[in-house]
Amino acid sequence: MTTVRMPPQLGHIDDEELERLATSWRGQALRGDREAYGIAHALEVEQRRRMRESQLAQLPPEPVAAPRPWWKFWQGGPASGAGPMSPM
Repeated sequence: MTTVRMPPQLGHIDDEELERLATSWRGQALRGDREAYGIAHALEVEQRRRMRESQLAQLPPEPVAAPRPWWKFWQGGPASGAGPMSPM
């Protein structure tokens, strides 16, 4: 999968300014300006990219489960002791 980077011109714009510009250009695009559509799209793509990166940075690491020997597949699962073969 290839990632497309935004032009460096958008790197210096802060998030609030980016949102304001995207809203402004989207409004012009909705009024029929064909060039504004492409600019608004590029600004919105950059907004989503930044949001995705900030959300990923907040995720906690996944806990690593200790591996069990393959022959003990019936022990220690999420429903341990609740299977049809468990003694009552």
